[in-house]
Amino acid sequence: MTADLTRNQNLVMKTLSGAEGPLSAYTILDRLRDDGLRAPLQVYRALDKLLEMGLVHRLESLNAFVACAHPHCHEQELIAFAICDGCGKVEEFSDDVVKERLDGWATSHRFRAAKTTIEIRGDCGGCTDRS
Repeated sequence: MTADLTRNQNLVMKTLSGAEGPLSAYTILDRLRDDGLRAPLQVYRALDKLLEMGLVHRLESLNAFVACAHPHCHEQELIAFAICDGCGKVEEFSDDVVKERLDGWATSHRFRAAKTTIEIRGDCGGCTDRS
């Protein structure tokens, strides 16, 4: 149990860390009912805090959550995810070249980006090899 996290936050974090792929808030709730979590609000509050701490990410296109794969990635301004439509695998990465291109665009358009998240959907190498 992480000292800085509440019991509910630890339960949600452990569930996401042990998951094979992204989980919706309601899937997390279903998995934690035996641990005493009964209301969606309990899960959403835990997720909000974990997001704020940079320990989990929300995948917008899936409306689901994953544990952060890279410590301190929340300190980077660009986080990217490759999401396999075949098996559901999610790979987290960052790319300096993409970041530089986006920074250049933002500068030339006088846009101040606070954070950039990119989601790429398709098939991973394993699923591509099987087809």
